[in-house]
Amino acid sequence: MIQDILYYFQHITAIQIFDVAIVLLLIFQLFRALRGSIAFNIFIGTLAIYVLWLVVNRLHMPLMSEILDRLVSIGLIGLIVVFQPEVRKFLIALGRRSPLGKNGFVSRLFQSNSLNKYIVEEEVIEEISEALSYLQDKNIGAILVIARSDRFEFDTNTGKMINGIVSSKLIESIFAKTSPLHDGAVLIDKDNLIAAGVVLPISDKSNLPPNIGLRHRAGVGATEHSDVLVVILSEETGKLSLSKNGALFQDVRLEEVKKEMYDAMIS
Repeated sequence: MIQDILYYFQHITAIQIFDVAIVLLLIFQLFRALRGSIAFNIFIGTLAIYVLWLVVNRLHMPLMSEILDRLVSIGLIGLIVVFQPEVRKFLIALGRRSPLGKNGFVSRLFQSNSLNKYIVEEEVIEEISEALSYLQDKNIGAILVIARSDRFEFDTNTGKMINGIVSSKLIESIFAKTSPLHDGAVLIDKDNLIAAGVVLPISDKSNLPPNIGLRHRAGVGATEHSDVLVVILSEETGKLSLSKNGALFQDVRLEEVKKEMYDAMIS
């Protein structure tokens, strides 16, 4: 294998230099994304086994070579199983966006700490979606305010500061019917759940549907005063609604809510 590598670089071309640069960039971004996590230890362990495998093959040690050949073959399948959630989220994200677009995978790959942010964004959306599905099943109402940009201004003194990582269990506990924060809104900025039980400004628009309640009017009011996306779950009907730019969209499917959250978090 080493002879193949040496032969590859005997006559270096611009394409070969580009090839090596892309590989090094991918390894570097993977290193930055996994650093500080449990997955980083798996990454280092896998790299160590691969280097040992190369050394053993170079020294012509047939017994160790046979063992490591089998270990590497099985290890590739094992890595896919271990990283299945991350691989799934990555492929979903790659399919949702144009790779060469402004917020596509290729452009984000060259941004500082981009791959780590990419994964965090996917996890936040999945956590919110899981919480919404649970609350729908339990006929529990909810209202979530998600920042679309830095122009995110609300008086959090009406609620309780949380400043915690977004998770489905945290959202579910906040909107539980026995929770004192149940009737207020949750404020989310990136992966941070800023506050809960927040009172939102009520919209006084006359063209809103007459059958909606205060939760929906508050959702519209929030988007009139700040650059946010508001997700509203009706306690009476169990249906989802969205509000953005002062408009209300009722009876929205969860998949459409997820798409809007993607757009809000990458804007």
